[in-house]
Amino acid sequence: MRGPRPSHVLEFTTEDLDLARRTVRKYSKAFHQVVRAKLALLLAGEPLISHEEAAGVVGLSVPAVRKWRRRWDVDGFSLTDAPRPGRPRSFSPSGGGCCKSIGV
Repeated sequence: MRGPRPSHVLEFTTEDLDLARRTVRKYSKAFHQVVRAKLALLLAGEPLISHEEAAGVVGLSVPAVRKWRRRWDVDGFSLTDAPRPGRPRSFSPSGGGCCKSIGV
């Protein structure tokens, strides 16, 4: 095993692993969720794998593996992004409102 022993050794519940397996099998899921699910399944099978080795197997960067290990240890298991900081959007992404004020 290359690298130091990870400081966040995770234990997943059966519900977490079932969600990860279902996510990996779905073609309609977002790519980043599928990669995170693969990482969770890898870490469930090999909890002491280094960040570098896990990043190489799953195809993530080493900082991303560190981030998800820490996040799952502190906040619990989730495949979705955390809420973004900042002001909410003032117009809808479907195109309503941004061009109506200029007569387009």
